Amino acid sequence: MQVNVRHKPSFAVARLMLAPGEPAQVEAGAMLATSYGVQVQSSAQGGIMKGLGRAFLSGESFFISTYTAPQNGGWVDVAANLPGDIHVINLDGRTGWCVTQGSWLASSHSVQTETRWGGFGKMFGGEGGFLTHATGQGPLVVACYGALEVINLQPGEVVTIDSGHVVAYADTVQSQTRKVASGIMQSIKSGEGLVFDFAGPGQVFTQTRNPAALAAWVIAQVPSR
Repeated sequence: MQVNVRHKPSFAVARLMLAPGEPAQVEAGAMLATSYGVQVQSSAQGGIMKGLGRAFLSGESFFISTYTAPQNGGWVDVAANLPGDIHVINLDGRTGWCVTQGSWLASSHSVQTETRWGGFGKMFGGEGGFLTHATGQGPLVVACYGALEVINLQPGEVVTIDSGHVVAYADTVQSQTRKVASGIMQSIKSGEGLVFDFAGPGQVFTQTRNPAALAAWVIAQVPSR
């Protein structure tokens, strides 16, 4: 599978170029268009229980769609729900990646994904909690809300990032979650919740906008009875 990204950086769309008979895994509902003859099948990856775990724990869809190209090859266009950028991580078979809720968009059939515990962020309204962990070899397509920034951490270098702005990070990076302010009132006053502390070496991808903040703003605009 080869990936071409267009309409960067604000309204990115990724085209998955598939060889004859090649399948690709796509987040349910992310397909924008396909070439004629591409077949699609939706299933709970890993069976019903793993599908439930993926939906309930990581916040992703219960189903994963598999698109398979016909004998003359084909393509699939995918896009995220929120406006922003798309980035392709080429897994080398040695280093896996953790992807936060809502950021996994697609991957080649040679990439395996599973749900993994990533901290307490989701329980307390952030973007931590259970993450999608990707391993194997091939393209991994991730999406972000806003612009995407890459932080290259040197060995021993540490950075603190708000949980809602984390998109993905390599397995070589050590991570932990903690409250940014002491006490509930301090968190309310500062408008912050949990943060990730990342220690290098490795890469961390961040997004310039926070989906949880958008959801809170939309809810605040809805008139109450």
